[in-house]
This record gives sequence, C-alpha cells and structure tokens, in this order.
Amino acid sequence: MNTLKSIKSTILALTLMLSNVIDLQAENYPYRGDFLWVTNPSHSNWLYDVGEKATVEIQLYKYGVIVDGVELNYEIAPDMLIAVSKGKTVVKNGKAVINVGTRKMPGFQDLRMTATIDGIVTKHHVKVGFGVEKIQPYTKEPKDFKQFWDETLKQYEKPVVVSRELAREYCTDKIDCWLVKLKTDKEHYVYGYLSMPKDNEGRRLPAVMCPPGAGVKTIKEPLRHKYYAENGFIRFEVEIHGMNPTWSEQDFKDIQSAFSSKDNGYLTNGIDSRERYYMRHVYGGMYAVMRYLQSLPEWDGRNLAIQGGSQGGALALITAALCPDITLCVANHPALTDMAAYAEEGRTGGYPNWKEDFFNEQIINTLAYYDVVNFCRYVKCPVRMTWGYNDSTCSPTTSYAAWNTLQCEKHSFITPINEHWTSETMERQHMEWIKERLK
Repeated sequence: MNTLKSIKSTILALTLMLSNVIDLQAENYPYRGDFLWVTNPSHSNWLYDVGEKATVEIQLYKYGVIVDGVELNYEIAPDMLIAVSKGKTVVKNGKAVINVGTRKMPGFQDLRMTATIDGIVTKHHVKVGFGVEKIQPYTKEPKDFKQFWDETLKQYEKPVVVSRELAREYCTDKIDCWLVKLKTDKEHYVYGYLSMPKDNEGRRLPAVMCPPGAGVKTIKEPLRHKYYAENGFIRFEVEIHGMNPTWSEQDFKDIQSAFSSKDNGYLTNGIDSRERYYMRHVYGGMYAVMRYLQSLPEWDGRNLAIQGGSQGGALALITAALCPDITLCVANHPALTDMAAYAEEGRTGGYPNWKEDFFNEQIINTLAYYDVVNFCRYVKCPVRMTWGYNDSTCSPTTSYAAWNTLQCEKHSFITPINEHWTSETMERQHMEWIKERLK
C-alpha cells in the first residue's frame, strides 16, 4: 500500500513538474533541474486565522524518485524579513512535517528550506497567510493627495503624436502594428507598439493599454499579446523612459548602466521631493497614453481597459484611479505597494523593497503621494487582481494591502504556489475577463 501511495505521489509530482515546464518554463523550479519539492500546508488554501498553528508537509524528489533520509535545514521568517527561528528535520518514509507556528498579527510566514543531496544544494520556500483579510497598509493618504494629482494631470491632457510608423516586423496576416512616439508633456516622451486587426473596415474597437514592468529596458516582446488584436481589440504596449525600442542593444546597455545604479536608479531619482520625483511624469505619462487611445478614430468610445503585472500592475491600478474613463483594470502582483511599511520594524513593505535604514520623514512623505494603496481608494471600475503567495519580489502581504483597500467591484484570482510570474494561460484569461465585460 505504501509503495502504491509512493508511486501515485511520484506521478502527481512529475505531472506537476511537466505542467510547469510546458506552461511556465519551470519558473517555480530550476529549468531542467534535478530536484522537485512538493509542499502541502495543512490548510489547502494556505490560509489560517491569526493565532492558529500551521504545519507544512514536505516531499522531495530527485529525478522523479522520492528522496528519503535526507536532512532538511529550515528557517521561518515573517514575509520578506529576517528569520525568527531555525531548525532541522529528516525526511522519513518519504516526507517531513514542519511546524510553521502562527502569527499574532495579520500577515505571512515564510518557510525557507535547504537540503544537500549528493553534494548538491537545493532550496525551496513556501509562504502561508494568517488573517489576510485584515491586512491593512502602513501608508497613510496625505490630505492634499487628490488635489496634488488633479493639478499634476492638467499638463497631460493633450499628448502629441510625434511619429507613428508601421512596424512591418510585427505585422502578421491578422494584425497591423505601429511604433508610436508620444510626447506626454513638455519634456517627456514614451514609445509604444500599437496593434489592431488588419483591414479593420471602419469598425470601432475596445482599447487595452499595457504598461511595463520595472527596469530601464525596451518593450518586451511586442507580439506576446497579439491575441488581443486578433480578438478585435486595440492594444498598446508602452515603455516609460522615452527609450526607442529600435535602438541597438549597446545603446540600451549604456543607458541602463547610467540610470540603473543603486545611487541613481529611477525609483530613487528625486525621491526627496514629491514635485521632482521621477515617477511623477511616469504616472502622468500613463494618463496621457490613455488620452491618446481615446483620440483614436478606431476606438469605440466606450471600452477602455488597462492590464499589467508587477510595476505594470501598479501602473494599471494607479492609472485606473487617475483616469475615470477606464472601464476595466487587470493587475498582476502590483509593485510600488505600501513601499514605506519597512520603515516600521517588523512590517513587510512592497517593491522596490527598500529596508528600514533607507527611510526618513521626507522619503516617507514623498512615497505617500505615489503609493498604490492611496490610489486604490479612487479606483471605480471593476478590477481583476492576481497574485501568488510565494512571491518574493512583490510580497503577498502588500498585494493584500492593495486588495483590502480597493472599494470597487473586484475579482481575485489567487495562485498560492506562484512566485513572481503568471502563466500564459492566466494572461489569456485576463483578455477573456475583459472581453466578457465589454459594454
């Protein structure tokens, strides 16, 4: 009987591993890795009440064969913070059970594990949540928050198209694609790839904008979401730094080296002033992009959606708050959420994950005008939000801080095992969610 159970467990594990390789490029585990960790929290949804104890059952496979007798070293830490306890256990009869304990306050505990097998170190972690529906942000809304942004947006109402050129390399037999250079204010530009169905024949179409993830980089794979245009949407994939995606790789590297350093990264540039902070023109620029989409003769005049992940998820929620004409919003694991929470000892903050010694009163004050949670209160359109519990870039703690702050119609799609990624299947489901709700 035990042998039969072991075979079933192995088949299940291999099926999971194969599914990840095919659909997710094995982002949960090293691609073509020798080891597979299978973790089962004692609650199937990975969630507990505050004060309730959690345990996690662990199985470890090498080449699909369950490992027995190996020693596991582990530590338990509050989400994204240093460990509060450490221990060891041994895999016996194909499994080990670790007591994760509990939390006195709402949040997540992270069980971090290491094993050495045949001289090779393999690691894994799993996060479980406690009282997550009660997680509230550290960040407070400034009294003049709305006034500040109402004044800021006045200069972003009328973006100017500098150029719009057919990007033949991204056109297909079904869609046309253009590279657009857009002047968003007196000093700043953004580039974007605009796609829509070929031979549109005068149809008016819903529009979807996709802001970028973090970094100083070009637009990622312009055709990765071509199925939007193939399904009758206008799709606009944009960047935020005014970097022409047709530049050479060396040009990008030169700019990245000058503007991605710890001391001069764009997310810290001007952070001592709410007026001079770099992200002010980024947020305003996203508002200008939506105004541009509304000016297109192909737009249907009704349906205006925004969809993005990580920094793009943050910009999706922020822009939905700034632009009340947006009708639908999709945000994956939003960054820039409750960023200053690290300033309080023992609290988990959001990406860029600055630690406690980074903050002072002025920085905390500036960030309050740019934090996702303060924009969430002003989002009126329906929101679909996705996140995973194992994310160590944009923590589940801050995703819940945003989720619990939203006061609009909202739909969650939670995938506990996910780290900082979404599958292609999930991405297509976002489009279907938008498509089902078109007016």
